[in-house]
Amino acid sequence: MLDERKATILRAVVTEYIETAQPVGSGHVAKAPEVNVSSATVRNDMAALEAEGYLVQPHTSAGRVPTEKGYRFFVDQLGGPGRLGATETQQVRSFFSRTHGEIEQMLADTSRLLSGLTRYAAVVVGPPHEVATVKSVQLVPLTARVVLAVLVLSNGAVEKHTLDLDLDTDELVVNAAGVKLAGLLVGRPLAEVASVDVEAPEGAGPEATGVARVLTAAVVALRGEHRHDDQVFIGGTSDMAAAFDAVGTVSEILRILEQQLVVVSLLEDVLDRGLSVAIGTETGNQALADCSLVVAPYVVDGEAAGSIGVLGPTRMHYDQALSAVAVVANRLGRRLSEG
Repeated sequence: MLDERKATILRAVVTEYIETAQPVGSGHVAKAPEVNVSSATVRNDMAALEAEGYLVQPHTSAGRVPTEKGYRFFVDQLGGPGRLGATETQQVRSFFSRTHGEIEQMLADTSRLLSGLTRYAAVVVGPPHEVATVKSVQLVPLTARVVLAVLVLSNGAVEKHTLDLDLDTDELVVNAAGVKLAGLLVGRPLAEVASVDVEAPEGAGPEATGVARVLTAAVVALRGEHRHDDQVFIGGTSDMAAAFDAVGTVSEILRILEQQLVVVSLLEDVLDRGLSVAIGTETGNQALADCSLVVAPYVVDGEAAGSIGVLGPTRMHYDQALSAVAVVANRLGRRLSEG
């Protein structure tokens, strides 16, 4: 643990470096309002902080910059998310009061909202469809052998599946199959589709057999062996890229953000370790050694449904990022719970 004077000096160095991206000298720190000691004392304490691994001096004649250990101390001292500014709070409130429609569009728009609030790359991982319940099912005949199945889920997602039938099927049969399918599925979790019995009873007539044939095709499609994995929406990559000087670093980060599974695993791993902020190598990905990730889960109907986060340089404005992520996660969960 650092004594209060060193802690104050370290906070002043980190705050200044976040603002300027330039090594911070002892003379500048001594002028900070919260630092009430001489330049000589600041210089000695900064040397001690360097020896203890909180600061590093990139060049002999330069000032000092924070290390991962220095940033970690700074973040831990924040004590969690603060209050989002009044303007930003109103922006979030307005966004969620007017957003509607399919969940995919809502989550994509949310990633852009979060990026706009922080000026970093924002990631939103959508809730898995299998845990959602079915709100409505419709079967729409397109041709004699092609039917469109439209599924609306409790999390706002809309799934569309094209059914290719092996025989010509009358529109009345398709409609009857749609009514029966809705009776079987509405109110049940999507994961239970596999257990639905759609076989026609023995000795059933042509219409019942036709209904069963359509139902079988629908259930096979809805069982979703081909269903997409976690949906990932990323906004603000251009804002994130502007925060780095090295082109190679930007290229590597953009490459990672294009890998959906890597992004999902990254957020889940940080949350599983009980962290809300992962700094540099704490992300578990060496390519992100110059980055920090601020993450939070969002809750739908009392259950953790997905996660959101922002990715930026290690010298990010942690207080703003923590506040924005916390507020947006809360409002997104509430919005999805409302349906």
